[in-house]
Amino acid sequence: MSLKINRVPEHIDFPKEEEQVLKFWKEIDAFQNCLKQSKNKPRYSFYDGPPFATGLPHYGHILAGTIKDVVTRYAHQKGYHVERRFGWDCHGLPVEFEIDKTLGIKGPDDVEKMGIDKYNAECRKIVMKYADEWEHIITRMGRWIDFKNDYKTLYPWFMESVWWVFKELYNKGLVYQGVKVMPFSTACSTPLSNFESGQNYKDVVDPAVVVSFPTEEGFSFLAWTTTPWTLPSNLALCVNPKLLYLKVKEKATGASYVLQESRFPVIFKNTDDFIIQDKFLGATLKGIKYTPLFDYFVNQCPNAYQVLVDGYVTDDSGTGVVHQAPYFGEDDYRVCLAAGVITRDQDIVCPVDASGKFVEPVKEFLGKHVKDADKEIIANLKARGRLIQAGQVKHSYPFCWRSETPLIYKAVPSWFVRVEQMSQDLLKSNEATYWVPDYIKEKRFGNWLKDARDWAISRNRYWGTPIPLWISSDKQEVVCVGSIEELSTLTGKTITDLHRESIDHLEIPSKRPGQPPLRRVTEVFDCWFESGSMPYAQCHYPFENKKEFDEVFPANFIAEGIDQTRGWFYTLIVLSTALFNKPPFKNLIANGLILASDGQKMSKRKKNYPDPLEVVTQYGADALRLYLINSPVVKAESLRFKEDGVRDVIKDVFLPWYNAFRFLMQNVERIVQEDKIDYRFNEKAVRENVMDKWITSFTQSLIQFVTKEMAAYRLYTVVPRLTKFIDHLTNWYVRMNRKRLKGEGGVKDCQVALDTLFGVLFDMVRVMAPFTPFLSELMYKTLRQLLPGGSLESVHYNMIPEANLELVDTNIERAVSRMQSVIELGRVVRDRKTIPIKYPLPEMIVIHQDQTYLDDINSLLNYVVEEMNVKKVLLSSDKVKYGITLRVEPDHKTLGARLKGDFKAVTQALKGLNNEQCEKFIADGSITLSGQLIDISEARVIFQATGNDQYEAHSDNDVLILLNVTPDQDMLDEGFAREIINRVQKLRKKARLVPTDEVDVFYSVNKSSDILRIINSHRELIESTVKAPLKDIEALSATKPTIIEETQELKGSQLKLVITWRKDIEMPVNPWANIVLQNLTPRFGVTSNRGSIILKDKNNKYLSLDGLHKEVEVLFGLYGVKFTMWCDGAEVKKVEDLNTKNIIVSLSKPNGVESQSTPYCKFVNITNGVKSGTFFLENPQGHRTFTQEQALHFISKHLGLAVTDIVKNKLQ
Repeated sequence: MSLKINRVPEHIDFPKEEEQVLKFWKEIDAFQNCLKQSKNKPRYSFYDGPPFATGLPHYGHILAGTIKDVVTRYAHQKGYHVERRFGWDCHGLPVEFEIDKTLGIKGPDDVEKMGIDKYNAECRKIVMKYADEWEHIITRMGRWIDFKNDYKTLYPWFMESVWWVFKELYNKGLVYQGVKVMPFSTACSTPLSNFESGQNYKDVVDPAVVVSFPTEEGFSFLAWTTTPWTLPSNLALCVNPKLLYLKVKEKATGASYVLQESRFPVIFKNTDDFIIQDKFLGATLKGIKYTPLFDYFVNQCPNAYQVLVDGYVTDDSGTGVVHQAPYFGEDDYRVCLAAGVITRDQDIVCPVDASGKFVEPVKEFLGKHVKDADKEIIANLKARGRLIQAGQVKHSYPFCWRSETPLIYKAVPSWFVRVEQMSQDLLKSNEATYWVPDYIKEKRFGNWLKDARDWAISRNRYWGTPIPLWISSDKQEVVCVGSIEELSTLTGKTITDLHRESIDHLEIPSKRPGQPPLRRVTEVFDCWFESGSMPYAQCHYPFENKKEFDEVFPANFIAEGIDQTRGWFYTLIVLSTALFNKPPFKNLIANGLILASDGQKMSKRKKNYPDPLEVVTQYGADALRLYLINSPVVKAESLRFKEDGVRDVIKDVFLPWYNAFRFLMQNVERIVQEDKIDYRFNEKAVRENVMDKWITSFTQSLIQFVTKEMAAYRLYTVVPRLTKFIDHLTNWYVRMNRKRLKGEGGVKDCQVALDTLFGVLFDMVRVMAPFTPFLSELMYKTLRQLLPGGSLESVHYNMIPEANLELVDTNIERAVSRMQSVIELGRVVRDRKTIPIKYPLPEMIVIHQDQTYLDDINSLLNYVVEEMNVKKVLLSSDKVKYGITLRVEPDHKTLGARLKGDFKAVTQALKGLNNEQCEKFIADGSITLSGQLIDISEARVIFQATGNDQYEAHSDNDVLILLNVTPDQDMLDEGFAREIINRVQKLRKKARLVPTDEVDVFYSVNKSSDILRIINSHRELIESTVKAPLKDIEALSATKPTIIEETQELKGSQLKLVITWRKDIEMPVNPWANIVLQNLTPRFGVTSNRGSIILKDKNNKYLSLDGLHKEVEVLFGLYGVKFTMWCDGAEVKKVEDLNTKNIIVSLSKPNGVESQSTPYCKFVNITNGVKSGTFFLENPQGHRTFTQEQALHFISKHLGLAVTDIVKNKLQ
């Protein structure tokens, strides 16, 4: 025949096949070819959030990358051109922190000493530290993204676009410089934005002190704080004007204190030790002066050291009196500024440097880190009689996301973008976007936008995009530069790079005569400003690609983790709204967090999760991809990562799908070999068979569903439907049409069945290609050989098929669904009575009130009969005729947990319901008993066939089935025969035989065994099913090459089965074995890891174990290597048992290998009439043993023959 079918192996190693697919993609340059093919199609734009390459990718990156890959692959296969560029975040804290650790840099002074140019040079060296690992892992996961045409935030053209963004904001009046109390990382010497500080809260134990603030009125205010280090900077106290306060006198000391009423019994446990002297509203305390704790700032702040009032003070913690250090707390700053304690233009009262250490004038604690100074401050207060209480409190506290050190709140001069005034515009932009899941958009993100505060975009750092502001020394002139060309024009210098070391020295002449030139401010941009600018900067907008940008902005799609609601998603929308008053994206998927299996955060230190690459190596990327996108994380919920879940994808999805594919190809091979049909897929095949119509209809419904759900970006609904479809295909269509597919219904019917299965699988590999790109490619490469005419080289070049709604038949889908329900109920009954499906039963009765239901079952009756293995099926709407009565019992687990004490009474009432009441309960769906409403789902309905023990009943509360569970002797015999068939088929499978392999089956059994009677009485059934003659073992000749043999116990007898090739095949006349090396490399010029060995020596005696070991050593050059030999899963102990076997040679217990029943190496048998022997023409495989001349002399010597008597052509 002209058609050559490549045999599909029975067993598949998914990870190894994926490696081959990766090589194939590389050979054909698949990704770039996809882009070339789609070049003139409509554009689908996608932004990839830039990660840092200073750390390795984790499951969060892999998850987001998989979501992005699925969506963008799908968009391509729906007819769009999808540019996918990878981006790198190269600036900012992650890089600088690594350098600070490496070089031992403690603060800004160290950098100044080293020089910014040298410091930045060190940063530049490590920005792409793990870039190769990123590319390897992302590529291995099957993600297609362009690494060559990437963008990096350190590229001058990227930085220039960031400058343009900033100048646009500056020109719109959205930029200002101010002092703001911000989260501050003392380890990194820089402020953090509010969304950065919210990323890493931890439970910590901090000191909690109550301190006295004496007044001239003779009493002291009591204030509580968990940050004693802020007390040297205290400038005021604050109370709530609407809360009640008490003045209390301590009996023992006579001291009087003022604190909030409800806090009195909390602060002082023994209230009997005090006399309440007065009660008043907080408003009455406003303006009262008190004695400062420290006198560092008495002269600097003349309006300080008084009581202020504000509603932010609460009565749920502390004393109700809050100490105010305005430059170390946001509310403190606001309240003190409003009261005139401080002014906007004064020197800030902040005696803490960028490293978190005290500076002048705080002499007592000079040079101490604030957190370390807490104990000394408390001791100081105690010594001066100002400490009333000292304790500890456990609370949630923000930590630096990069250095893992506690943040402090500290006033810093910063450059800000006015976000608060944009709040309504931001909400409108957000309204114009579509989110999955939508509640994140409305609640989490929407609420964040409503309360959005001005964004501090400057950092007092070095490795970043410099803020392009040049300012005069008197701050009267400001120039904002928006491009390289503009800076070059203003300074008269050629600009090649925009980092600090390249431009900090550049000056812009003042426009005012006689004034010194303008110099750049020292700050750089927060790296979030850069990533928020990436839609424009990645294409160097507006300096280049303006038309292209305008065509694709806003992006069609972005995706990242839920934590980016306060990060990248936020900065993107702020900048795009400020620039264009519209959102930067149309559709967004926010994924949840991946946790370790115990629910804890994944931690490298704890090693509480498996390495992603190890998971991929063991199970494959497709399995990990499908596991992740079929989990709660795609709905922004958390996932507890379990390796078993990845393994289950292989077991429950990939293997059944692959087996359906393999079954198709086996039967295409059969029709080609046996029926001499040059098979090609016929898309227009006319389908008359109802199951063909059903699976075709179901496939089109699936395509329609996938199209609808993917348009809504609901990946979490698509994958369950795909996996359900695979179940329908393999466990229903293929299972119920095996005979047709094998040709038992004739050639024409077989072709239609093959066309149906082929069409479904062909549709499926194209629909599944975005989700499982590797397995889809593997199957497509084989399927495309059977397509008529030409075909595209890769499945990913194909478009996803449109649903052909003319092929959708909802009536057939409904009928098959009902048939499935009936069959599943019958299977439950068989399981309950432990009657295997192999044993036929007399009768099944299907009862339903709706005639349409019964008609649906009647249209598929043959399938029910065959699948249930019953002699007949009766359909009825009359329960009474068969004596069916109902009773109800509670579902103990659900109802017991809900009702608790009332459960016993309800149980009695449920059990007391008669047949009519049970019927009504089922019809209504609920019932009220003992004052409790009981839903039908909380009860078990039990059907009884009263007065007829031969029937067993079961129902799903819709249809009822009765199964006659009393087989006669003929049926038992047939079941016995099917048991024998089952043993033969399992042995065939164990030997990895396929249906087209021509074999004979020999059996041996005790002459008195009942097995003999069954074989003789059911020989035709057995032989037609196993497709091989069943012969007595006495007929087995020595020329029949044995493939596999096994002795099994069956019904108390020992049944020996031997499967041989039908044709006599010449085999070695001497005992032999195949040898394969595993995890060992042959040496000394040997290239193959497979060979064959004669197990007897020249004296016709079996080799010893040592002798066999030496033969292997010589054959593969393994001198001095300590290896072990294994056969059938056990270490070799006896050479006599190894004839025709496969021996694995390895350093440790090996994995199994595919066995072969013939020698790996070519051989000839030579005889002189008395003595015979086997001569390997190659050994190891592919390595010629001797030249012809050498072979002639060897054989002549071994058999005592003249060289002239040896047939030379046998040695070719």
